[in-house]
Amino acid sequence: MVNPLDVEIKTMNGEMTTLRSLGDSNCEHWIVVNVASACGFTKQYSDLQTASMDEKVTIVGFPCNQFGGQEPGTHEEICDFTASKYDVTFPLMAKIDVKGENQDPLFTELCQSTGEDGHTGDIRWNFEKFLIEKDGSVSRFSSRNLPSDIL
Repeated sequence: MVNPLDVEIKTMNGEMTTLRSLGDSNCEHWIVVNVASACGFTKQYSDLQTASMDEKVTIVGFPCNQFGGQEPGTHEEICDFTASKYDVTFPLMAKIDVKGENQDPLFTELCQSTGEDGHTGDIRWNFEKFLIEKDGSVSRFSSRNLPSDIL
């Protein structure tokens, strides 16, 4: 498996970066999460924002509209919503597909990991989380798990 911290990802501005580049020198854990603005789990933005305040943690959100059409907004609308409603300051990347034939390469790598419930493969719903360590090891968690449950 490729180290997911080094897979190129696209920012909302269309620039390429990596998870490793988004973390600062103190970062030990990255949490990658597919997010949506109109989901029952959307309130987790607050928990993700709280977790992002820890200098050892980098939260990175990937908007996705593949589950019930719950992220229909433009990049600007998504950022405006998350900033005004949840005070989100952690990075949100370009809207992507997290499953299927157009699956983003980062999620192709992440979905090879097995969750605590034994699931491997496609993401099942919004706000599924992946905890990535500096060495590239990945732990997978369901939408129901809060960042405080996995750190």
